[in-house]
Amino acid sequence: MSNIAGTFGLPSLDISWLDISTIPDDIKNSKLIEKHRCLPLCKRNNRLILATSNPNNLVALEEFQFSLGLHVEPIIVVQQALDKIIDKVLEADLDQLDISEDDENRLAGIDTDNSDDSDHTDVSADDAPVVVFINKLMTEAIRKGASDLHFEPYENQYRVRFRIDGMLSTITAPPQGLGPRISARIKVMAKLDIAERRLPQDGRIKLRVGNKKMVDFRVSVLPTLFGEKVVMRILDSSAANLNIDILGFSEQQKALYQQNLQRPQGMILVTGPTGSGKTVSLYTGLNILNTEERNISTAEDPVEINLPGINQVQIHPKAGLTFAGALRSFLRQDPDIVMVGEIRDLETAEIAVKAAQTGHMVMSTLHTNSAPETLTRLLNMGVPAYNIASSVSLIIAQRLGRKLCPNCKQPEQIPSIELLQAGFSHQQIDAGITLFKPKGCDNCNGGYKGRIGLYEMLTMTTEMAALIMDGGSALDLAKQAKKDGMVTLRQSALEKVIDGTTSLAEVNRVTSH
Repeated sequence: MSNIAGTFGLPSLDISWLDISTIPDDIKNSKLIEKHRCLPLCKRNNRLILATSNPNNLVALEEFQFSLGLHVEPIIVVQQALDKIIDKVLEADLDQLDISEDDENRLAGIDTDNSDDSDHTDVSADDAPVVVFINKLMTEAIRKGASDLHFEPYENQYRVRFRIDGMLSTITAPPQGLGPRISARIKVMAKLDIAERRLPQDGRIKLRVGNKKMVDFRVSVLPTLFGEKVVMRILDSSAANLNIDILGFSEQQKALYQQNLQRPQGMILVTGPTGSGKTVSLYTGLNILNTEERNISTAEDPVEINLPGINQVQIHPKAGLTFAGALRSFLRQDPDIVMVGEIRDLETAEIAVKAAQTGHMVMSTLHTNSAPETLTRLLNMGVPAYNIASSVSLIIAQRLGRKLCPNCKQPEQIPSIELLQAGFSHQQIDAGITLFKPKGCDNCNGGYKGRIGLYEMLTMTTEMAALIMDGGSALDLAKQAKKDGMVTLRQSALEKVIDGTTSLAEVNRVTSH
C-alpha cells in the first residue's frame, strides 16, 4: 500500500478501524460501491474522499464524480480490508430496507384500470415502482429469515405473506389491480413466459446480496380464480447450519444417527411432511461423511444447498433425467455414498435397495407421518419384505417446532390432569416440571424465535426384521419399535417442553398424541 501511495503521491489509510456509521448517507451509492469496490468516506466542501486500492481506475473515479457532483480525491487502502468494510456497508443498507407507506403509496398511484387486459402483461417504465417493490420484498424476506414468499390475488384484495419459522403472516397488501403486473414482473425475473396465464410454471431467480453472496429463489406460478398466485421459496445455502449439535437431537438420537452414518452399507431414510427439515438433516449427515476418501453423489429436485466435494445432480424429469435414472448412473461411477432427494416410485425404491445391499450407503426421504409407517409405505410401493428387512438401517421421522424466545418467555400453569392427557408421565409431573408459554417482544415473532427439530428414530433390529417378514401391520411395527427403545415423536417433543425450549401449545400444533 505504501509503495502505491508513494508512486502516485497520494495519502494512505488503514481502513480496518473505520466506523461505517460515520459515512454520510448522501454519498453512499450502493451500486457504484459494489460495482467498483471503492468506498466514499466523507466530503469536504466540494471534494469527495474515496477509498480505493487502484487510483488508476479512472472509470470509477469519473462515475463517482458524475453521480455525486463532487471532485474526487482518492486515498489508498488495502483491498482486502476495503472489501470487508464494503460488505459491512452493503449489509447495513440491506438491513435498513423495509416496506414503507411510501412504497405502498407509489404503488397505489399506478393506473390499474386496464390491469386485467392481456396487453398489460409487460413490465413497462410505468411499473418502476413495482420493480422496486418486488426487489424490496425479496431482500426483506432474506433479512427476516423467511423461507417462502406468497403473492396472492383474491376477488377484492391482493396480499403478500412471508413464512417465518413455519408460520405465514401478512406483510403488505398492495392495490388489488396490480396483481397481473406483479406476477408479470416476477415471471420476467424467473425467465418464464409472461403471456402464459392458463398453465402452472416453475422457474428460478438469483439475487445478489453483498459482494459474493448469491441467494436462489425457486418460483412457482399457479393460475387461480382471480389471477396468478406466485410462491417463491428461498434457497439460501449460506443460511443453512449443518452442525449436528443444533438440530435438536437428544444425545441418544445423535449417537444413533452418527453410528448408522459410519456403517459401510445400508439405507437411512428421513421422513416427514414438506418443510419439516428433512433436507437439512440429510445434508448434516452428508457433511459429516464428506471426506477425501469417499465418493458422494446426490440426485435432488432442486439442489437446495451447495456442498463442495459432493457431486450434486439436478433432476430434470421433462428432459428424461429422473431419480431412478440418476441413481443408475451413480452406481456406474464407483460411489461410496448416494443420496436420493426422494423415493417417489417403485423403480427408484428398487434401485436404492439394490445399492444398499451391494456395499453402498444410501440416504433418502419419504413423505410419511411416522417412522414405522415408512416400512409399510415401502411395502405398499411393492418393495419385497425381505429387501426392506435387509437394506434399511435407520428411519428418522421429524417435524420442526418453533422455539420460545428466551428473552420474553414466561412460566405457564397447567393442571395436572391436562398434563397427563398431553402425554406427560406421573413421574415427570410429580418431579415438578415448569412449563413456559410465549409472550412476545421486539426480538421475536409473537413469542417464538427460530425452530428446532423433533425426532423419532427406528432402528432395524432382528425382531423388527422378523416382524416385517411375517407381514406385520403398521400398528404391530410401532409396538415393536417401542419395545426396541424408540422414543416417539410426541415423547421427544414433550422433552423439549420440559427443558423450556418450546411450549405445549406448539407441540400440540405439530405433533399428535
